[in-house]
Amino acid sequence: MDGNRAKRRAGPGPAGQKSAEREERKIYMDYNATTPLEPEVIEAMTEAMHEAWGNPSSSYVAGRKAKEIINGARENLAKMVGGRPQDIIFTSGGTEANNLVIHSSLQLFQEGQRQVQSKPEEREVHVSNPKPHFITSSVEHDSIRLPLERLVKERVAEATFVPVSKLSGQAEVDDVLAEVRPTTCLVTIMLANNETGVIMPISEISQRIQASNQKRAAAGLPRIYVHTDAAQIVGKRRVDVQELGVDFLTIVGHKFYGPRIGALYVRGPGVTTPLYPMLFGGGQERNFRPGTENTPMIAGLGKAAELVHKNCDVYEAHMRKVRDYLEGRLEAVFGKARIHLNSQFLSSERLPNTCNFSIKGPHLQGRMVLSRCKTLLASVGAACHSDKGDQPSSILLNCGIPFDVAQNALRLSVGRNTTEEDVDCIVEDLKQAVAQLEQSSAS
Repeated sequence: MDGNRAKRRAGPGPAGQKSAEREERKIYMDYNATTPLEPEVIEAMTEAMHEAWGNPSSSYVAGRKAKEIINGARENLAKMVGGRPQDIIFTSGGTEANNLVIHSSLQLFQEGQRQVQSKPEEREVHVSNPKPHFITSSVEHDSIRLPLERLVKERVAEATFVPVSKLSGQAEVDDVLAEVRPTTCLVTIMLANNETGVIMPISEISQRIQASNQKRAAAGLPRIYVHTDAAQIVGKRRVDVQELGVDFLTIVGHKFYGPRIGALYVRGPGVTTPLYPMLFGGGQERNFRPGTENTPMIAGLGKAAELVHKNCDVYEAHMRKVRDYLEGRLEAVFGKARIHLNSQFLSSERLPNTCNFSIKGPHLQGRMVLSRCKTLLASVGAACHSDKGDQPSSILLNCGIPFDVAQNALRLSVGRNTTEEDVDCIVEDLKQAVAQLEQSSAS
């Protein structure tokens, strides 16, 4: 499958050779779940496998070549997000990067408390054994939500899950700041939601936290750091860590036509922003993430980042055009009254490629509709929640989408090569699937 048009060859049937040669077209529209590798990415990875197979810590040619590739990839990622090469730490993926941020914030807070407790004059004026406090939103990825819930369950930390506004789909700035406590150590809010595509006000949150940190420093309170999971937005819109003002930013390669590897941007790791490793070993990645580097995967990630840096504006414009055409066709075919666009909120921007919608009516649950589609490859929401059965997305419910509407939700996310012709095909496919389901329920 090339990621947009997959063709499955039918096996031999009663029609003989003609049937065996028949091809059934498939159209992929689940780019928020994963993306195919760009040809240039495959080429970079293949070259690294052939020419840079050596240990990057070695002095011979293949090792030096591997180190050169890794350094080049680090530079490409830094350019893509507006940071410095030394601010990029390679990880196995977004889940590790997110966990590393939470782990570091916990370790930093606990180290600060040990220092306080070691000073008798400070010990008397501080609360005994305070727990670090984390602030996040109610619509985060599981790699943020579950680690925090575990820390709370183990009574190691406290966490506030700020509800998103039902008007904007965002974690509102004032709501986030209202939850700040003396023990707050980290605010972690995703940059764009994977199901609705809503873009969160991270720049404003960072600015307000920075202002709060000045007052906290004067009061002897710990600094609050800001992290954003940018998995869904990288490759679809420009991302600039300077404009965002964040201390940490998560990067996930397979969301922007790269391999399944990730990186963490850290503003001055170990200097401006403390970073505590979860692993201990050979000292790679300046001891922040030890383990012999996966040179081919890093090479692919670097090439994918280079393509985004060069072409992001073109990618964004194309995806927005096709996504808008998709939403127009859905309303034209099914009627505006019957289509509920779950990802459209007042005063909120959203990803240019994401269309989360419901076709209203009984017996039209999203999974049922997809099961009748012959051409469309898509999902009802996050890929990591694909085992939830017919339960509607908790993210949509948190955004105020009614239960019966959320139950019918489909998430279509277009890609760099999706065409208006593809849209016409899958809308017709959806029309036939809905007609079949309505006919079955009526009989």
